[in-house]
Amino acid sequence: MTLTTFRSILAGSLLLVSAATNAQISAAPTPTENQGVVDTSSVKIVLPQPATPVVVEQNWLIDPNIVKPRLEALQKEIPLTYNAVTHQFVEYFAFRKPSFTKTMLERKDVYFPLYEKYLKKYGLPDELKYLSLIESGLNPRAMSRVGAGGLWQFMPKTAKIDFGLRIDEYVDERFDPERATESACRYMRQLYNIFGDWHLVLAAYNTGPGNVRRAIRRCNGGQTFWDIYNCLPRETRGYVPQYIGILYMMHHAESHDIVAENYEQRIEHDTIQVNNYLDLDKLASLSNISLENIQKLNPHVLTHILPGFTRNFALRLPKEELAYFRANRAMIMDSASKLPTGIVGSLQQDVLAETKTSTSEDSTPNTKTIVLASNRTKQELVEDDVEDVVINKKPKKSSYKVKKGDNLFNIADKFNVEVYDLKVWNKLKKSNIQVGQTLVIFKEVAVTSSEKYAKSNRTEKEAVHSGKVKFHKVEQGDTLWNISQRYGGISVEKLKKMNGIKGNVVKAGMKIRVS
Repeated sequence: MTLTTFRSILAGSLLLVSAATNAQISAAPTPTENQGVVDTSSVKIVLPQPATPVVVEQNWLIDPNIVKPRLEALQKEIPLTYNAVTHQFVEYFAFRKPSFTKTMLERKDVYFPLYEKYLKKYGLPDELKYLSLIESGLNPRAMSRVGAGGLWQFMPKTAKIDFGLRIDEYVDERFDPERATESACRYMRQLYNIFGDWHLVLAAYNTGPGNVRRAIRRCNGGQTFWDIYNCLPRETRGYVPQYIGILYMMHHAESHDIVAENYEQRIEHDTIQVNNYLDLDKLASLSNISLENIQKLNPHVLTHILPGFTRNFALRLPKEELAYFRANRAMIMDSASKLPTGIVGSLQQDVLAETKTSTSEDSTPNTKTIVLASNRTKQELVEDDVEDVVINKKPKKSSYKVKKGDNLFNIADKFNVEVYDLKVWNKLKKSNIQVGQTLVIFKEVAVTSSEKYAKSNRTEKEAVHSGKVKFHKVEQGDTLWNISQRYGGISVEKLKKMNGIKGNVVKAGMKIRVS
């Protein structure tokens, strides 16, 4: 396969010497906001000879002779191109952020069976299941700064208009693993029908088909991802190599001393149909069912109630906890379905009116096959630009001498790094450290969005349980429910009481106390 244009990615010692790419590339100028034109005249590509052995670069942390043949062996329908760019993403997930790889290993079994089911249904390559790892860190409640949400990071307009997902004050089906996954598969099938190339499909999923088409025009009709690499938005340039890097690590993590420690388990469930108001707190209490498990199974339910206008809503309940509910279903549903007077009733009317308004605004017939997800380009924030984070913003290396009373946890907290990363960087099999021992620490100057999504639940829960006062700045797309879940499952009612919120609506820019 011909490797084509991509821009210079390393300075100083990390030169592009791997014969797998053997590319001599001058840094292309960054496109201006208005023009978006990239000068590719300075790019010179020397194509590798197939028989040329891979040259081991001393500055690589992982031998290219190990990575390249492994990628070749893993390749199925989607090309797993090996070059200096993809190698850096392998090293990022293997060494700079092994904690992310470990977390993905621990979470994947919860979602992969679902992904595999819908990928097969729509005739898509099975290996596309790894895409969600870099989209959301396998966090079903992941929410970007611009309002993209869920495992597959749909923008609200695309979700509602193109795929008919429900988004209102009570339910956001972008957070429903089942509905979101099927919608993502439909979208990727549409994108493949447009481009006929899986790398371009991945790029279009990230930045929108329109931006990919513009990149093709700017790069003189290039037909592959690497042909148009320099003409794509910066975040998208890192998207395909990031996908290749995490796919590699999901198969070879153990050979790089990364192992899962606490596997997350799928919760087997049955469903009940809800056609009226339902108080989930009462349902859980009266049924002897864990409210936490109901919330895990229904991350798309944004509050602790379903409103009176609910019709044909499939609520998932944990199968192992259903015995008492089945024996007393009529009594439990009758009690949990009684609509309280006052605040809830008026709130229901307000939200119903709001839902009708938004429905009328979005009810214009869609004359295209799909509405292009052009809003995705707004995610290009410097601190979240994956190409910048991995390639241009190298971590700062420092050392720390262990003092009396230190442990890995307080050292990790001091430097704002993960304990697991500390252990990998210092080749520690256990958490024991000795006074006087010198630890190496790599502090990232920026992080990717997927990394933030992956660790958000754990770190924010720790902050709440520590008893420290903490505030959250409301972002577009936030609701009291998804905020409550980010911060350790603090109840919506407690959030409202602490912040003097009378209704159930929060607006972007608000600063609310969460602990």
